[in-house]
Amino acid sequence: MSEWGSRQDGIIDGHVHMGNSRQEQAMLAVREAAGIERINLVSIQKPREGSGLPQSLYMKARHPDTFFVFAGLNHAQRLSNGMVKTPTLAEQAGIFARIGCDGIKMLEGKPTSRQEMDVPITDPYFAEYWARVEEMRTPMVWHVNDPEEFWDPATTPGWAKERNWGYGPDDVTKEQLYAEVDEVLAEYPNLNAIFAHFYFLSADLPRAARFLDEHPSVRFDLAPGIEMLYNMSRDPAAGREFFIRYSDRIVFGTDLASGLTPDQARFRAGIVFRWLETEDTFRVPDGADFLLGPPEDGVIRGMALPGDALAKIYRDNFIRAVGPQPKPLDRAAAVEECRRLAAIAEGLSGAPGSATEASRVAEALGE
Repeated sequence: MSEWGSRQDGIIDGHVHMGNSRQEQAMLAVREAAGIERINLVSIQKPREGSGLPQSLYMKARHPDTFFVFAGLNHAQRLSNGMVKTPTLAEQAGIFARIGCDGIKMLEGKPTSRQEMDVPITDPYFAEYWARVEEMRTPMVWHVNDPEEFWDPATTPGWAKERNWGYGPDDVTKEQLYAEVDEVLAEYPNLNAIFAHFYFLSADLPRAARFLDEHPSVRFDLAPGIEMLYNMSRDPAAGREFFIRYSDRIVFGTDLASGLTPDQARFRAGIVFRWLETEDTFRVPDGADFLLGPPEDGVIRGMALPGDALAKIYRDNFIRAVGPQPKPLDRAAAVEECRRLAAIAEGLSGAPGSATEASRVAEALGE
C-alpha cells in the first residue's frame, strides 16, 4: 500500500478501468496495492467485441460494496448505418439506471472518438440524451480533448503515438471540442459532469478557474494525464492555491487498470498521493506503467494540501456527485443487457456472440 494515501480513510478512486472478468483477482490486487477503498469502473463500450460494460457489471455483482460502475454509450446502430439496432442514447441512460449503474462514462469528446464517429456532441443525435441525463442528474465521467502536445508530432510522447493519440490538420481541434462543450452546457446547465484528466486545462489554471466558475454543476477529476503533474509543478504554489480554492470541485482518480501489476498500481496511485500530500520534488519511479512515460520526462513538485482539502478530493466530492454507496445491481436486468450486447457484437462482427465477454458475464450472473 502507498505510504501516502494511507493517511486518509475511505479513499474513492473515480476513474479506473476493468480489462475483463477473468482479471477479477488482478483488480482486487491492484486496489489493495494502491490503498483504495472503493473504485469507480468507467466502462467504455466496445460494440464489436461485446465488451466494456459487462466485466464492470460482473465486478459490481461480485463485490457490491466496493465497485461503482459508469456505463459507456453504445453507438453500434449509428456506426453500422442501421445494420444492428440499439436503444437510443436517452433510452440507454434509462436502461443503465434500471440495471443499477451509478453513472455514465463518456468518451465522446476525445479526438479518437471523433475520428470513429464524426458526430459533434451538439448534433441532434445527442439532444434527447442530454435532456434525459440532465433531468435524471445522472453522474458522468466525461473525457473531452487530449493534451495540447498531441496535435504536434514533435511533442507527442512516444507512448501516445503507440496508441494513435496524435492528431493533425484533418482532426478536430482542441478549441472546437471546448466550444462544443460550452454550447452543450449553455443549453443543459445542470449536467452532473466530472471532466476527466482535469479537462486538459492544467497548463492554464486561470482558464480552468473561469470554466468552473461559469459552470457550477461540473467537476474535474485527477486521472493522469502525466502532463497535468508536470504542468502544475512549474508553479506548485499556484497549483496549491487553485486546489484549495476549488477543493469541493475536484475528484480523485488514477486511471488504474486491472492489467497493471500491483507494483505499477502502487506507483501510479502513489505519485498522485505524493503530489497532493507532500512538498517533495520527485520523478515518476522506475517500473511505473508506460503511460506515465519514462522517469526522465519531468520533475513533479508536491503541493502539500491541507487535510480538509484532501478529504474532499479523496472522498467527499465523489460522494456528492454520485452517492455514498454503489447502487444495488439488478442481476436479471444486467443479464438481459449482456445478452443484448452479445447479440450486437455478433451482428457487427459475424463472430459467435457466445464467445464474447458479454455472453460470459451473462452466464456467470445468471447462475
